Amino acid sequence: MPYETGAKVRLTRDVQVTADETAARNGLPGPLYLAEGLGGVVTGLTQEAGGVAQDQLADFDQRFRDSRFEPHAARFIGELRQQLVRQGGFDAGVGARIRYRVRFENGFVLSGVEEDWLTGS
Repeated sequence: MPYETGAKVRLTRDVQVTADETAARNGLPGPLYLAEGLGGVVTGLTQEAGGVAQDQLADFDQRFRDSRFEPHAARFIGELRQQLVRQGGFDAGVGARIRYRVRFENGFVLSGVEEDWLTGS
């Protein structure tokens, strides 16, 4: 069930906010989570194309984003990325999902919260 802006919601699961490697790199204890049951208010929403291609493209970008390559290797990687984008054209609309921006009671604002992570409160 989609939530409108201003709707009061609660988390249905613990949601990881920081990456495991970020905490370790900075010498801090483990990742940060927002706890199941934490309440908040929906402040915005977006509908994203979903499906396997979208997930593959996000994974591809994460793996190669900060890397430097020789020109021929960069061209090859760019071509691989375009194949994933073209595959996404066939996949568009399949698995589309709504993601929310939520301001929680503890002051955290989290974007990209999936609909199944929330319940009305």
